[in-house]
Order: sequence, then C-alpha cells, then structure tokens
Amino acid sequence: MKKLEDYVISIPDFPEPGIIFRDVTSILQDPDGLKLAVDSLLSMVKGLDFDVIVGAESRGFIFGMPVAYETGKAFILARKPGKLPRETVSAEYELEYGTGSIEIHKDAIRPGQKAVIIDDLIATGGTAKAIAGLVEQLGGQVVKLCFVMELAGLKGREQLAGYQVESAIRYEGK
Repeated sequence: MKKLEDYVISIPDFPEPGIIFRDVTSILQDPDGLKLAVDSLLSMVKGLDFDVIVGAESRGFIFGMPVAYETGKAFILARKPGKLPRETVSAEYELEYGTGSIEIHKDAIRPGQKAVIIDDLIATGGTAKAIAGLVEQLGGQVVKLCFVMELAGLKGREQLAGYQVESAIRYEGK
C-alpha cells in the first residue's frame, strides 16, 4: 500500500532555483491519495475535544471540510480580505516573500469554543499563527493545528510554540 508522501509530486527549482516545490494537488487528483490525506487528518483529531474546524483559504477548505463533516463539527472559513460578506476580524502576518492578511467572521467563534485549525501546509507558520490569534481574539481556544505537509526547514513550528501541532508528512528542507 502506498504512503501519503508517495502521492506528492516534488518539482525541483520551482518557484526559484534551489527550492523543491511539494505539490499537494497531486494528492487531490488521486482518490486513494485524497482518502489517505483526509484519513490522516481524521486520525489527528480522534478523541480530541473540540467544537469547530477552521480551514485556511483555500486548500484548508478542501482538507478541513471533510474532517468537519465526518466529525459532525461546524466549519469556519478563514479567508483573504474582502471575501466574507459580514463583519470580520482580521490579522496580518509575515510570508516568506512579504506579508498577507486573513479574516474570519466576527461571529464565527463564540467565547469558550475549542477550535482545530486545518491547512494543507505549514511553512513559516505565519498564516496558522494569524488564524490562531483570530480564534483567541474572539474568545475561542485553539486545541490543535493539523497539516497535510510540513516544510520543517522553514521553522513554522517555532512560530506556533505553545500550540499542539501535527503534520502527516514532514520534509526536512524548505
């Protein structure tokens, strides 16, 4: 039986020389790869006490939604600015090559709710840390952050010190 990492296509020198791009879309386009990815995330939350799943735009939607469905939990969208129709809270964060911003609806998290954050990739940890901050700003508690892949060389876990972090695949480089 293939392992989840067997479904990831690695592209050398993209987007620039020396970088190995790990393509998550190759997991999505294979039914067995997709099932392994979702099952891996489900195993990360098994037995965990939580109320909502927060998915980061856009691949966090793809992976977080089936986990929310299977666990019977609500799904909260964390989106790029200007995409949500009601009042939002937002946070800026550092990217590898600049800055970004993320928003969630102001009424998406109720005080005391326990949240799991799901995304496809942890690199520098900036997006996940910003989303965790928004959950906490609204009175929620982040109980775990779950990722399909991790680029350990970019030290994202250091940004998320104090949180429980788990990834299905861990690459040592960038």
